[in-house]
Amino acid sequence: MSVSGELIAFFGLALVAILGGVLLITLTKVVHMVIALVFTFLSIAGIYLLLSAEFVAIVQILIYSGAITIVMLFGIMLTKHRENDEPAKGGWRRFTLLLAIAGFAVAVYLGIYDLDIPVQPTALHEENTKQIGIELFSKYVIPFEVMSVLLLVALVGAIVLAKKDKEEGDRS
Repeated sequence: MSVSGELIAFFGLALVAILGGVLLITLTKVVHMVIALVFTFLSIAGIYLLLSAEFVAIVQILIYSGAITIVMLFGIMLTKHRENDEPAKGGWRRFTLLLAIAGFAVAVYLGIYDLDIPVQPTALHEENTKQIGIELFSKYVIPFEVMSVLLLVALVGAIVLAKKDKEEGDRS
């Protein structure tokens, strides 16, 4: 295996994605967790770019890094949080977590090191956005529209629930 710029970029993006995921699990403040989640989403979008899936990368940035993070921030603003922080856990928990991550990485590496996948010619780089659009709006137009209605109902329900909690808080 030769070292190329693409390989270095992949390992850098993979490291940021893994680090963001670990920080998401270990951090205690919700705002810090959201920032770690954004770094994870952006690095995954970079990996999609390396795979020549530009449309999926842009959708990843727009939907996950943008919209879902904004929804999480609204959730943070609309919920009550305790003022006092919990005391920090012992170092054994972090060591065990690091050991588990290292064990998982070794298992994945050993599992794919000698994997022999035959190379087949494909047309990955030829109008992939056009192909996605044709599939989405020909075969999957009904599920696409049902999903948009479902998201709209969820948004209206979240607003109603948040407003109801606020009105109950004002009465007491």
